[in-house]
Amino acid sequence: MDRLETERLVLRGWNEDSDFAAYAALTAEEQVMRYLGGRPYSPTEAWRHMAMLVGHWHLRGYSHWAVEEKASGEFVGRIGFMNPVGWPGFELGWAIARSRWGRGYAPEGARAALRWARDRLKVRHVISCIQADNRNSIRVAEKIGERREGESEILGMPVLVYGMHF
Repeated sequence: MDRLETERLVLRGWNEDSDFAAYAALTAEEQVMRYLGGRPYSPTEAWRHMAMLVGHWHLRGYSHWAVEEKASGEFVGRIGFMNPVGWPGFELGWAIARSRWGRGYAPEGARAALRWARDRLKVRHVISCIQADNRNSIRVAEKIGERREGESEILGMPVLVYGMHF
Protein backbone atom coordinates (compact mmCIF):
# COMPACT_ATOMS: atom_id res chain seq x y z
CA MET A 1 0.00 0.00 0.00
CA ASP A 2 1.12 3.53 -0.66
CA ARG A 3 2.53 5.71 2.08
CA LEU A 4 1.15 9.24 2.26
CA GLU A 5 2.68 12.19 4.06
CA THR A 6 1.24 15.53 5.06
CA GLU A 7 2.87 18.38 6.93
CA ARG A 8 2.32 16.67 10.30
CA LEU A 9 1.19 13.11 9.57
CA VAL A 10 2.26 9.85 7.96
CA LEU A 11 -0.46 7.54 6.63
CA ARG A 12 1.14 4.11 6.31
CA GLY A 13 0.55 0.40 6.31
CA TRP A 14 -0.35 -1.53 9.43
CA ASN A 15 2.14 -3.46 11.53
CA GLU A 16 0.79 -5.84 14.14
CA ASP A 17 3.85 -5.57 16.38
CA SER A 18 3.97 -1.78 16.53
CA ASP A 19 0.30 -0.86 15.97
CA PHE A 20 -1.87 -3.37 17.78
CA ALA A 21 -1.48 -2.06 21.34
CA ALA A 22 -2.07 1.52 20.21
CA TYR A 23 -5.06 0.51 18.08
CA ALA A 24 -6.53 -1.49 20.96
CA ALA A 25 -6.13 1.59 23.18
CA LEU A 26 -7.81 3.79 20.55
CA THR A 27 -10.77 1.44 20.15
CA ALA A 28 -11.08 1.13 23.95
CA GLU A 29 -11.75 4.88 24.23
CA GLU A 30 -15.44 5.40 24.92
CA GLN A 31 -15.54 8.87 23.33
CA VAL A 32 -13.80 7.65 20.16
CA MET A 33 -16.07 4.62 19.77
CA ARG A 34 -19.32 6.38 20.64
CA TYR A 35 -20.11 6.80 16.93
CA LEU A 36 -18.16 3.79 15.65
CA GLY A 37 -20.28 0.95 16.88
CA GLY A 38 -21.48 2.63 20.05
CA ARG A 39 -19.16 1.00 22.54
CA PRO A 40 -15.46 0.37 23.19
CA TYR A 41 -13.88 -2.74 21.72
CA SER A 42 -12.27 -5.51 23.70
CA PRO A 43 -8.68 -6.33 22.68
CA THR A 44 -10.00 -9.29 20.68
CA GLU A 45 -12.48 -7.06 18.82
CA ALA A 46 -9.76 -4.48 18.18
CA TRP A 47 -7.50 -7.16 16.68
CA ARG A 48 -10.31 -8.47 14.49
CA HIS A 49 -11.14 -4.95 13.29
CA MET A 50 -7.49 -4.18 12.53
CA ALA A 51 -7.27 -7.45 10.60
CA MET A 52 -10.42 -6.48 8.65
CA LEU A 53 -8.80 -3.17 7.68
CA VAL A 54 -5.69 -5.00 6.46
CA GLY A 55 -7.82 -7.54 4.61
CA HIS A 56 -9.78 -4.78 2.88
CA TRP A 57 -6.45 -3.58 1.38
CA HIS A 58 -5.87 -7.03 -0.08
CA LEU A 59 -9.41 -7.53 -1.37
CA ARG A 60 -10.16 -4.05 -2.68
CA GLY A 61 -6.81 -2.28 -3.05
CA TYR A 62 -7.70 0.39 -0.50
CA SER A 63 -8.65 0.69 3.15
CA HIS A 64 -7.67 2.72 6.19
CA TRP A 65 -4.06 3.63 6.80
CA ALA A 66 -2.49 3.66 10.24
CA VAL A 67 -1.81 7.32 11.02
CA GLU A 68 1.21 8.48 12.93
CA GLU A 69 2.27 11.90 14.06
CA LYS A 70 5.51 12.91 12.32
CA ALA A 71 6.91 14.86 15.28
CA SER A 72 6.57 12.01 17.79
CA GLY A 73 6.28 8.92 15.58
CA GLU A 74 3.28 7.90 17.70
CA PHE A 75 0.19 6.15 16.34
CA VAL A 76 -2.72 8.62 16.48
CA GLY A 77 -5.50 6.90 14.56
CA ARG A 78 -6.74 5.66 11.22
CA ILE A 79 -7.94 7.35 8.04
CA GLY A 80 -9.01 5.83 4.77
CA PHE A 81 -11.66 4.16 2.67
CA MET A 82 -14.13 1.32 2.97
CA ASN A 83 -16.66 -0.17 0.63
CA PRO A 84 -17.51 -3.67 1.84
CA VAL A 85 -20.45 -5.62 0.51
CA GLY A 86 -23.69 -3.88 1.48
CA TRP A 87 -22.11 -0.45 2.06
CA PRO A 88 -23.81 2.62 0.58
CA GLY A 89 -20.73 3.66 -1.39
CA PHE A 90 -17.00 4.38 -1.42
CA GLU A 91 -16.62 5.81 2.08
CA LEU A 92 -13.91 7.99 3.57
CA GLY A 93 -13.68 7.61 7.34
CA TRP A 94 -11.43 8.54 10.23
CA ALA A 95 -10.84 7.80 13.90
CA ILE A 96 -8.34 9.88 15.84
CA ALA A 97 -7.21 9.25 19.43
CA ARG A 98 -9.04 11.47 21.92
CA SER A 99 -5.72 12.92 23.12
CA ARG A 100 -5.17 14.32 19.59
CA TRP A 101 -8.63 15.80 18.99
CA GLY A 102 -8.75 19.48 18.08
CA ARG A 103 -5.44 19.51 16.21
CA GLY A 104 -6.92 19.21 12.72
CA TYR A 105 -5.44 15.77 12.06
CA ALA A 106 -8.64 14.25 10.65
CA PRO A 107 -9.14 16.85 7.89
CA GLU A 108 -5.40 17.01 7.15
CA GLY A 109 -5.14 13.26 6.67
CA ALA A 110 -8.51 13.04 4.90
CA ARG A 111 -7.41 15.59 2.28
CA ALA A 112 -4.30 13.52 1.52
CA ALA A 113 -6.42 10.36 1.26
CA LEU A 114 -8.88 12.10 -1.07
CA ARG A 115 -6.08 13.19 -3.42
CA TRP A 116 -4.78 9.61 -3.44
CA ALA A 117 -8.22 8.16 -4.24
CA ARG A 118 -8.78 10.68 -7.03
CA ASP A 119 -5.33 10.32 -8.58
CA ARG A 120 -4.53 6.66 -7.96
CA LEU A 121 -7.94 4.98 -8.01
CA LYS A 122 -9.64 7.49 -10.32
CA VAL A 123 -12.56 7.68 -7.88
CA ARG A 124 -15.05 10.42 -8.76
CA HIS A 125 -17.45 10.26 -5.80
CA VAL A 126 -16.70 9.77 -2.11
CA ILE A 127 -19.10 9.61 0.84
CA SER A 128 -18.77 9.74 4.61
CA CYS A 129 -21.47 8.10 6.71
CA ILE A 130 -21.93 9.99 9.97
CA GLN A 131 -24.40 9.67 12.81
CA ALA A 132 -26.60 12.77 13.06
CA ASP A 133 -25.36 13.83 16.49
CA ASN A 134 -21.66 13.41 15.66
CA ARG A 135 -20.98 17.13 15.27
CA ASN A 136 -17.19 16.74 15.20
CA SER A 137 -17.23 14.41 12.20
CA ILE A 138 -19.80 16.54 10.43
CA ARG A 139 -17.41 19.50 10.81
CA VAL A 140 -14.54 17.42 9.41
CA ALA A 141 -16.67 16.37 6.43
CA GLU A 142 -17.62 19.98 5.72
CA LYS A 143 -14.01 21.19 6.12
CA ILE A 144 -12.84 18.78 3.42
CA GLY A 145 -15.62 19.84 1.06
CA GLU A 146 -18.29 17.22 1.62
CA ARG A 147 -21.94 18.23 1.69
CA ARG A 148 -24.96 16.36 2.96
CA GLU A 149 -26.37 14.12 0.24
CA GLY A 150 -28.98 12.11 2.12
CA GLU A 151 -29.43 9.34 4.65
CA SER A 152 -28.70 5.63 4.81
CA GLU A 153 -28.30 2.80 7.27
CA ILE A 154 -25.13 0.95 8.21
CA LEU A 155 -25.26 -2.19 10.33
CA GLY A 156 -28.72 -1.23 11.55
CA MET A 157 -27.76 2.36 12.46
CA PRO A 158 -29.20 5.38 10.67
CA VAL A 159 -26.52 7.70 9.28
CA LEU A 160 -26.31 10.93 7.36
CA VAL A 161 -24.47 10.61 4.06
CA TYR A 162 -22.05 13.41 3.28
CA GLY A 163 -20.27 13.33 -0.05
CA MET A 164 -18.37 15.06 -2.78
CA HIS A 165 -17.70 14.65 -6.46
CA PHE A 166 -14.28 15.28 -8.01
